[in-house]
Amino acid sequence: MHIVALAWMFVVVLMALAEATSTQGTVLGAFFTLLLYGVLPLGLVLYLMGTPLRRRARRAAEARAPADLPPEGSIGLIDALPTATSTAQSHGGGQPAGAAVPPERKEP
Repeated sequence: MHIVALAWMFVVVLMALAEATSTQGTVLGAFFTLLLYGVLPLGLVLYLMGTPLRRRARRAAEARAPADLPPEGSIGLIDALPTATSTAQSHGGGQPAGAAVPPERKEP
């Protein structure tokens, strides 16, 4: 698939070069030719063609990670909150002093 992308960019660069060196062409026209015929369509196609690979990699990473731990690189709310030390006084609610207020549950 990469050989097709490389060939397409070669053709687009030649089109932009012909636009820039033409007597009726401009460098601005060559830039837009390169952008609108090359970079944007090729980026979209490569992104869409890479979707199955990204999905497969995400599922493999989820299968490797234990279910009870958050994914790598993510910071959970509990990790971001300061923890209570033994010298901190408890407020009597059963939660550490630095913990956030637990969310209220909706009645079923």
